[in-house]
Amino acid sequence: MIYNNDNKYRVKFYQNIETGGRPVLEYIEKLSLKEKAKVLKYIEFLRENKGYLDEPYSKHIGGRIRELRVDFAGNRHRIFYFSFIEKNIILLYAFLKKTTKTPESEIKKAKENYNNVLKNKEIYK
Repeated sequence: MIYNNDNKYRVKFYQNIETGGRPVLEYIEKLSLKEKAKVLKYIEFLRENKGYLDEPYSKHIGGRIRELRVDFAGNRHRIFYFSFIEKNIILLYAFLKKTTKTPESEIKKAKENYNNVLKNKEIYK
């Protein structure tokens, strides 16, 4: 029997159309080796679960945007994402959470990136 690999979800990084920057990828690259390994493990876990994880791994932020929650050695890494057409999970924005409540300024950045994805859908197909 032949299995269709296109049935799997894919993870893609949001890319700023003007600068070419990929904020989540850049964030991950700056982490220590152990933190990077854990973040990538959680991203893979997210992909395997078709873009949806329950708390404490993920939390709904608003609209279609969710927050992947990766805690490691006292650091609370947060990655905003959403599930997109053709089984793509788009990682929008990442930051190190230092307060009990997610700052509105961080949510705003994720929403801006989300809107940019919708304006440039062809990049993520």
